[in-house]
Amino acid sequence: MIVLSVGMPRAGSGWHYNLIHDLMEAAGYTDARIIREKYRLQSILTEVNCNIGVLSVRRMGMVSVPALMGKNFVIKAHAGPSASSRLLQRLGLLRITYIYRDPRDAMLSAFDYGQRALQKGRPNAFSHLIDFEKSLDFMMEYVRIWEAWTQEKDVLIARYEDLLTDYDGEVKRLVQFLRLDGSRAEVQKVTGKYRPGAAEGQQGLHFYKGKIGRFRESYTAEQQAMLKEKMGGYLSKMGYEL
Repeated sequence: MIVLSVGMPRAGSGWHYNLIHDLMEAAGYTDARIIREKYRLQSILTEVNCNIGVLSVRRMGMVSVPALMGKNFVIKAHAGPSASSRLLQRLGLLRITYIYRDPRDAMLSAFDYGQRALQKGRPNAFSHLIDFEKSLDFMMEYVRIWEAWTQEKDVLIARYEDLLTDYDGEVKRLVQFLRLDGSRAEVQKVTGKYRPGAAEGQQGLHFYKGKIGRFRESYTAEQQAMLKEKMGGYLSKMGYEL
């Protein structure tokens, strides 16, 4: 069995992936990094968070090999659903979660993160977002991916803001979806580790730092009007105020 943790970029997807990965590891799943090395999947899974990229026939076929051999592990993606992901779901080899965030905040976070990396001389995947228009075009792609995932069957959809404000409720939903026993000490230890505020000072656990609604104080009235025009229909469906 593969658990695929999908998320909108800069939407707590790293936090969600690590929470899921450690929950499943506590339940006996293999660390995905071990699977990556043992089955020579370095060409399709990133070293950090084992991100598969696109859910293509080739890539999904390659990761299904260890699953067919009885290995259980968690991988990550930002991509939209595909015929291959649906097939593996139907075969009982794939379980999928998806997390999103107010795309206006995610867009701002992506721009800031990319520019900070650029200033340090270490450009990242967001450093090409050099202005508002490029950032908006980039984020609209992931808004459409959000819509695609919401139309899929048997996918656990979560919001970053809900994970921040109702962590216990969201974790209960997640644990049930993953078919884990929430009363087990090992499960409770993991959920405690990733609770917002619990990881202060622990490197690599600052996944919950994103401020809700920061875009309102960062974007001009004109820019916010453009966001409303482009994203308005989606935002209301996502549960956000315009």
